[in-house]
Amino acid sequence: MRVLVTGGAGFIGSNLCRRLLTTPWVDHVVALDDLSSGFADNLAGVDVELVEGSMLDDAVLARASDGVDAIAHLGARPSVPRSVADPVASHLANATGTVSVLEAARREGAYVVAASSSSVYGANPTLPKREDMATRPMSPYAASKLATEAYTNAYHHSYGLTTLALRFFNVFGPRQAAGHAYAAVVPAFVDAALRGESLVVHGDGRQTRDFTYVDTVTAVIADAIVRRHAEPDPLNLAFGSRVNLLTLIELLEAELGHPVERRHVETRVGDVPHSQADGSRLRAAFPTVEATSLADGLAATIAWMRSTI
Repeated sequence: MRVLVTGGAGFIGSNLCRRLLTTPWVDHVVALDDLSSGFADNLAGVDVELVEGSMLDDAVLARASDGVDAIAHLGARPSVPRSVADPVASHLANATGTVSVLEAARREGAYVVAASSSSVYGANPTLPKREDMATRPMSPYAASKLATEAYTNAYHHSYGLTTLALRFFNVFGPRQAAGHAYAAVVPAFVDAALRGESLVVHGDGRQTRDFTYVDTVTAVIADAIVRRHAEPDPLNLAFGSRVNLLTLIELLEAELGHPVERRHVETRVGDVPHSQADGSRLRAAFPTVEATSLADGLAATIAWMRSTI
């Protein structure tokens, strides 16, 4: 089986490429990435074919997707704050880019698993988040990811494409970039703590997240690809944990063996106050996948980030 991973040099993409190379029936992996937020070094020593370029470039995408049996569509312009700063760029990468990838899959008759986001629930306050709840995006990023999953499902209904849209919830783990303005909370906290700097906490720190370790995410995607698992509607990819940022900091302190300083700043525009998945449909669809605990995933992430400093 030949598999294309869009965003293959990014955080989740590079971890998925490694997973796929050890997955039965997969014999060739192509990583497509324009390296705007991914890094070629993430694939150092990994036996994948890296195609450098944009999924918005028809010629590049045609070359990368030629002969593929499945596409894991992870390529996107990430970050809520980044989308607030430049909404058009987020739309082009996340919405238009998805249509381009789906068109490539239609030409090849390929299976598609596409990454959406828990941010699509947005201002809907109900917890836990069930897939049949109303979506109320609070940021251009969230709106573009809602378009990603809507187009994915539309191609299934319109063209018979076999597809699965997964809503990611705060994925973290090795190879997640830190040290920049749009860094996710786990790498930002770990990086600051390892450097002896104060942790920047937006708001009071009582906002909650359903953190999902990257190995759990790649296990689900690899299983979906091998089985060509399809769902008529988007599926949450999280297991229903709910941890506030203050507790996350306490776990970080316990792993490091010392306290860390905190600096509270204003809440960011577009951030949702609370997030927690209803994981019942995920467990039914992927009964063999087990979630890595936040503590274990955090320990592995710290170990990896220590090795890079």
